[in-house]
Amino acid sequence: MPLTPDQAAFLRDNAFPAVLTALRPDGSPHSTVVWMHEDNGDVVVNTALGRAKDRFLRNDGRASVVVVDPTNQYKWVGVSGAATLETEGAYEQIDQLSNKYLGKDYPWRSPDETRVTVRIKAEKVDAMGFDA
Repeated sequence: MPLTPDQAAFLRDNAFPAVLTALRPDGSPHSTVVWMHEDNGDVVVNTALGRAKDRFLRNDGRASVVVVDPTNQYKWVGVSGAATLETEGAYEQIDQLSNKYLGKDYPWRSPDETRVTVRIKAEKVDAMGFDA
């Protein structure tokens, strides 16, 4: 079930924190707060090569992201689906996210760090607070 236009705009147009959940090798969930963006119906986040999110998603590509409006806990979107990971263009993508959330390019760039773009296909969408 794809995102509705209102749900996509909610994700795209707001700098709300998101919670990304990936699965550890033992199957237990690992959840972290991330920046996110909507792109052509997918949810896109960023991490660094070798971090827990990166390792867990490479092991088991299932992921979910939940974004809650901080001014209205009854308005939220949850997206679950397969995650793909890509290093090409990931530095540009972290700058886009940083500009969305901080208003400037990513300030914590490290020369020994490889950034990774994580794209989550919206295979299942749950939401509340949107007109049906």
